[in-house]
Amino acid sequence: MAAVLTRDIVKTFDEINAVNGISLRVPDGEFMVLLGPSGCGKTTLLRIICGLEQQTSGDLLIGGNIVNDIPPRARGIAMMFQSYGLYPHYTVRNNIAFPLRTQRMPSQDIQKKVGWAAQLLGIGHLLDRRPRQLSGGERQRVALARALVREPTALLLDEPLSNLDAKLRTSARQEIKNFQQRVGLTTIYVTHDQVEAMGMGDRIAVIDHGRVRQVGTPIEIYQDPADLFVATFVGAPPMNIVTCNGGGYLGFRPENFLPRDMIGDDGVTEFSFRVDRSEYLGSERIVYGVMDGFDSKQPITAKLPPAHVAEGSVRPGEWHRFAVKNSELRRFEASGNRSTRH
Repeated sequence: MAAVLTRDIVKTFDEINAVNGISLRVPDGEFMVLLGPSGCGKTTLLRIICGLEQQTSGDLLIGGNIVNDIPPRARGIAMMFQSYGLYPHYTVRNNIAFPLRTQRMPSQDIQKKVGWAAQLLGIGHLLDRRPRQLSGGERQRVALARALVREPTALLLDEPLSNLDAKLRTSARQEIKNFQQRVGLTTIYVTHDQVEAMGMGDRIAVIDHGRVRQVGTPIEIYQDPADLFVATFVGAPPMNIVTCNGGGYLGFRPENFLPRDMIGDDGVTEFSFRVDRSEYLGSERIVYGVMDGFDSKQPITAKLPPAHVAEGSVRPGEWHRFAVKNSELRRFEASGNRSTRH
């Protein structure tokens, strides 16, 4: 196992910086998630770490050693792609064995390694099948076994669950996370899905336009976003943001914006809220509207427990008193960065 360190990494395509000075440290054994929208540079950074792309400038260190000029196969890193990249005419056994055969490993050693990886991923009974005979989840485990069979020092995963349906993604997330914790393998996982990021990452690096906007635990990213981009990108629904006098911003999460009678009397800020519409989603009710005294074009969302909001208790067009605990309000400067003022 080994720590991974990027130091001021820049990657330029046609005079555009796809990666713009990213410095990121992934300690040995950590599960780091690179989270951001499509085209933000997260996959490019992953390919640089793997060696499939050459950075324009900056240094990459693996296990404390600079590997800028080291070819991919010599970096001791395994990468699992979004498409899995299984060879359709090979059996599962031969797919897993492929990277070992390219190293000219003795056949007896290859079989031992394949058996070890297959047992680790619970696919020993699939070794004689071909990819077309496997489910999406089984293909994912085969691709993971092929990545691990070389016993890499770090594992890179590029949106590995995007081809699975929603139900299978849930179980696959748990499988990958459980496996990573069991083997303690340094892992860097790329996704644009915040549910994956929040549920799997020890820490999350939120990336936008080739820059890291914030690095922190899922709780830190969610509760204390560093800027407006993180505040509005992470969370479903996202954080409410309203413009204040003087050009700053006030932010609060939908679940923190509650009817006044649901909050105690200590340390709260009250608002007058007009309901435009609501949605009942079983475990919660989402209410949409605007706040009096703020720009009516800035929609506000409240996430309410259905046990407290009976059908018809909030009707479109009605005004209600809502409030947020002061401890749950977040203030941002006009620049978009988190304010240090309380």
